[in-house]
Formats: sequence, C-alpha cells, structure tokens
Amino acid sequence: MPDSFDIIVVGGGHAGTEAAAAAARMGARTALVSMRRDMIGAMSCNPAIGGLGKGHLVREVDACDGLIGRAADHAAIHYRMLNASKGAAVQGPRVQADRRRYRDAIHALLAELPTLTIVEGEAAALLFDVKDARKVTGLTLADGRALAAGAVVLATGTFLNARLHFGMRNIAGGRVGEAASVPLAEQLRALDLPIARLKTGTPPRLDGRTIDWAALERQESDVDPWTMSPLGAGRVTPQLFCAISRTTPETHAIIRNGLDRSPLYAGVIEGQGPRYCPSIEDKVVRFGDRDGHQIFLEPEGLDTHLVYPNGISTSLPEDVQDALVRSIPGLARAVIVQPGYAVEYDHVDPRALDSRLAVRGVTGLFLAGQINGTTGYEEAAAQGLVAGMSAAAEVAGHAPMRFARTESYIGVMVDDLVLHGVTEPYRMLTARAEYRLRLRADNAPARLTGAAIAAGIVGPERRAWFAAREAERARLAEATADRVSADRMADAGADVSRDGSVRPLVEWLRFPGVGRDALLTLAPGLADIPADILDEFRTDAHYAPYLARQEDEIRRLRADEAVGVPVDLDYQGIAGLSNEMVERLSRARPETIGAASRVRGITPAALAAILVHVRRRAA
Repeated sequence: MPDSFDIIVVGGGHAGTEAAAAAARMGARTALVSMRRDMIGAMSCNPAIGGLGKGHLVREVDACDGLIGRAADHAAIHYRMLNASKGAAVQGPRVQADRRRYRDAIHALLAELPTLTIVEGEAAALLFDVKDARKVTGLTLADGRALAAGAVVLATGTFLNARLHFGMRNIAGGRVGEAASVPLAEQLRALDLPIARLKTGTPPRLDGRTIDWAALERQESDVDPWTMSPLGAGRVTPQLFCAISRTTPETHAIIRNGLDRSPLYAGVIEGQGPRYCPSIEDKVVRFGDRDGHQIFLEPEGLDTHLVYPNGISTSLPEDVQDALVRSIPGLARAVIVQPGYAVEYDHVDPRALDSRLAVRGVTGLFLAGQINGTTGYEEAAAQGLVAGMSAAAEVAGHAPMRFARTESYIGVMVDDLVLHGVTEPYRMLTARAEYRLRLRADNAPARLTGAAIAAGIVGPERRAWFAAREAERARLAEATADRVSADRMADAGADVSRDGSVRPLVEWLRFPGVGRDALLTLAPGLADIPADILDEFRTDAHYAPYLARQEDEIRRLRADEAVGVPVDLDYQGIAGLSNEMVERLSRARPETIGAASRVRGITPAALAAILVHVRRRAA
C-alpha cells in the first residue's frame, strides 16, 4: 500500500514550500517531495527578495502567514526601499539575503508544521484513478515508491525537461549540479496540456576579494528599520553595502564580437526570455544606442566571498564572460567563480488553469510557479500560496479563499495568467494593477489577513498580532474623528492656511502640510502607537478621496463579477462573436462576465451577447 497524504507538493523552491506550508497550516496531511532535502528553500538565482511589484507580493504572502517574508528578514544583509521618494503605492521593499541563512530559515519554519512530511526523491509520474484517467490520485517516485493523495501540486520550477546552456555547450539539468525532470514533463505532454518553452538565465558569480570596491559607488542599507514581516525579531544580521558599476563601450564590443557563439543568437535556444530582466546580450542588441547599462554588485552572504553582478545575466562562452567582466569599472581583476548560464525549460500555458490554479479537465492537479510561465521567487511564492490553499480546500470540501484583482497583487497576477497566458516569463509590476492606490505594500494585512484567518490558514501568533493591530487602528480612528479648526492645526505646527475651516482631524491628514508631529501634538494619546501603523493610517487618510472614487468603480465591477459563465460554454454558438473572440474566449475560459471583459479584444457588444446567452441558458 502506498503512503497516504491529503496533499502532495512536488518541488522545494519558493512555490513548493509556500504551497506545502499553506496546505499544512490548513490541517492537511502534506508531503513535500524534493529531489534533495538539503536544497529545499535554496535560492537558485540572486539571493534577493522583493522589489517593485514583487515586494507587494511578499507582503501579501506574509499577510496570509506565508514563509517568504519571515525567512527574508532572518537572512537579510541589505534593506532598500525602492522608489522611496515616490508615493507609498509604488514603493517596493527589497532585501539582499544571505543564501545559507535563508535556506535555514525555510527549513526551520517548515519544521514547525506537524502535518508536513518531507519526502526526498524524484517525482516520476502522476497516478490516476483506475476508473477516471483524468483524476489524479497520487504520485510515483523514481525509486518505485508510491504516494497516494487527494490532490497534487506541481511546483517544478525550471526543471521540466530543462537544459542548461553554457555558450554552445548544453546539458540536461534544472540548475547547476541538479538533474532535469524529464519523465514528468513527458507525462504532462501526454495529457494534451498546452506546453511551450521558456528561458531564464543567471550571471557569472564573482570572487568579491578580487573586486576593487574603492573604485565603485557604495549603496548602503536603509537606516529606517522597516522589515518584510512584522513577525520575528526584526533585523537580526549585520548589514553589508552593495556597489554600483556600469558596462562600457568596450564591454558592448566584446559582447557583439561573441554573438556568433551565443546560444541565444545562434538559434540553439528556442524559449523566450524575460523582457524585464534580459540577458546582457539582449540589452546590447536591443538597446544599441546605449553606451552603458547599470550593474549592482550584491553580496551573496556573510560567510562567502561570492558576489552577484545583477545586470549581466548571460549564456556566452566562459572566455567571453571573463573578458566582458574585466572590461567593467572596478572588475579589471575580478575572478569568475561560476560562469553564467541560461536555462531552457517546459511550461504549461496558464490559460489551462482556473483561478484556483487547478488544471481544467484534470481533477486534483494544481500548478504553481515557473511551470505556469512566471519568473521570480515572489511570483512563485504567491502562486504556491494560492495552489496550496486551493488544493487543501478541495480535499476538505471547502470553498477556497479567492484573491480578487481589486484587493491584491496576487489576484492581479492570477487573473493575468489564467486569462491572457504568457509569451515570455511573467514578472509582477505595479503598472499591472488598475487599483494600485489601494494595493500598497504597507497595508497588505489590512486587505488580506482577516480573510486568511477566515480561511483557516493563519497561525495563533499572527492572529494575536492582527487582533492587537486592529485594536490600534480602531483607537486611531476614534481619536481622529474629533473636529479641529484650521487655527488649532496651525498652532500645532501644521503648514495650513488659517482660513477658519473646521473638519475632522482625520481629514486634515490629507493635507501635505500636516505631518506626524502635528497629529501627535493634537492627539498625544496616540504617541505609543507603533510608527508603521501610524504611517499606514496617515497614508490611508491621504489617499481617501481617490480611494472613494475607486470604490465606486469596484462596486460596479463586482456586479459584473457576480454573473458566472459556464466553463463549458460554446462560444461558437453565440452570434456576433468574431472568430478571434471565439478563439480567445475558448482558450481563456473566463469564470465570470467580469473576467470575460478583461480578455483582450472582447468588445462591450460581445459582452452583451455573452450575457444574454448565459441568462437564456440559465432560464
């Protein structure tokens, strides 16, 4: 008899660990299957977490009691708030992490989950019900072991049928030193899932002792003591500086002269790479008018000399890499410890999934992470959370927690993926969110933690923290409801006109001349409220008029979202839809009229025709 679990998660990366943790926190008996136990939680590329858009995802996963934020703080050796000079809605928290400490933190957090079992082995094939060839019942491992489960989450990263490219030489593998997952990839193709190839890459790793740091611009860690997660001990590691350099015309000439030996330009690599994080070859070819591209030299840890040169991802031959690195200011004597390389791998068109990240037409199968055509730890972690929660809810017979695009960046990403698919690795950007004024990194708990508690995914420590936080917010709301005159505001130090106006104190917070000091002068009883809660409340007040207008839009949108569309709807049978519309709708399979409205090329007239057809069918 096979070992039996409620949920099996395949993959020890960010998607897999978040999926396994989410399912286990919901009480599901969960198996996390990884080829190597010691590589669970390993950071394949740059050991950095967060950034523009990505930092929002980290805070949202953390608000649902995920792992990534707490592990990032445990390992962080450099904190930097991107876009700090801009509005709170587009600021991006980012940390550089110690690679070993991050992995250790993930192992420690997983060890706290009593219903989670780690299984070391290679996932060879899905098991299916003998009476239903499209109902998943478990997994077999390469060594012959069988694991039974009510649902399986595949979070295989870049390992499906993967090849590593080092110049014109290529080998099978998901990353250096680790094998590709070939049998599982073949089985997914046999299920007739829409599968294509994508490509990602990594730069050469440098020996930091051979870098001329004195010749480079230093970038210190932020002094402001913010963290990725409110839980934990705060900043617990020494902070290191990063440095900035640039490529030169000489660098670009070296790259152009080596393009005939680049697998990317010789046609060896078929998969499309990420537009927003291209290889240095791509940058030089696509932006031929640029005389330089910025490079961030980022340490990989406290106990290693390895440095990650962020901005020169490449699959050029090693001798070309050596020459281009040494042409960069500060790197004339730099030694490459590990050459850069590209990874080409299979992914499933995410339009084959529903909003739970479940595969349509295959019961009990969920996909998360790069297998869905995304790039980055943060996107993977957020999908792992969704897939793990959804799988656990399905096995338990409960409705899953849904992430609306109006309430979360997680919802934006899932909606984008399942409706539009991908033509390149998908990366989260703040520009993807229509309602980003309300979707700030600082207010993720206010938006999501209550719903996560209701879904049964939040542990006791975060529940207690959230209850205390909500009590503080209520105290703020009560204390700022009193009406205050313009004269009193000015007397308190606010830069406002003495025009005789009187308004609630919370409304005065919308004015740019009203700062924290003026607020505390008029409401000294709030001085003990934590600074992050006070700042979030002030930002809420500042954005309030804009948020009110957005809320009206969202109410109208929700009316459309409430009208469901049958997943088996025959769009060819609806008069007035073009062939292109029929094709796009049939591939996207929107679950609601609101989702159908976001499919590219669908006109208002087409939506009206679909709505009439849906209502006739329901009658």
